[in-house]
Amino acid sequence: MTEEDRKTWQAVQDEVRRCISQRIWKPGELIPHEAELAQQFGCARATVNRALRGLAEAGLLDRRRKAGTRVTLNPVRRAEFSIPVIREEIEGKGQRYDYKIFLREMRVPPPDVQARLQLSGGISILYLQTLYTADNLPYAFETRWINSNAVPDVLSADFRSLSPNEWLVREVPFDGGDFTVSALTATEKEAGVLGCSQGASLLALDRTTQHDGQIITSVRLAFHPGYRMHTRL
Repeated sequence: MTEEDRKTWQAVQDEVRRCISQRIWKPGELIPHEAELAQQFGCARATVNRALRGLAEAGLLDRRRKAGTRVTLNPVRRAEFSIPVIREEIEGKGQRYDYKIFLREMRVPPPDVQARLQLSGGISILYLQTLYTADNLPYAFETRWINSNAVPDVLSADFRSLSPNEWLVREVPFDGGDFTVSALTATEKEAGVLGCSQGASLLALDRTTQHDGQIITSVRLAFHPGYRMHTRL
């Protein structure tokens, strides 16, 4: 597809979005057929098809064979999440970034982690505990399991210049995963590392990432008290 084609496709999608957001096409209402839209926008029908397909994937349109395309009655609002590079997050706030690895060893994960990583019992993998700091103050405490059978290069990785977080983002592709955001009370260990009182309220992010059907890593980030997460809808 040429650059001009991409612009035309984007322009069609933007115009359809406008019609939806301004209620020119109301929720639940049928929109014009692709042929009509192609004539209206002065482009190929295939361009309209691609634009509508993208909006259907975004949850704004409901497309059904032989029934036409309708504006979704209750559109799905989707938040965008990316795997954060903690260094960039801290430096983006104008603070000095640093990290310290407290523990790095091969260990058999507990049953719940084995289940998340889809591993058989008794298999040792790489386990790390890392503290990230901002202006020399605790920012996030990371406990991470890396499936070193799926990512053997991690065993020789030198984390002196790149944290485990950044090394994985740079070196290992991923094509899926899941995450959970939760509130927790600080354990004695977390309180000592994050410099807060035991039982303090913390925000925690649990995440797994995968590639080619294999779970690469399972990680928990416990953030300092008062941390706020921001994303976009």
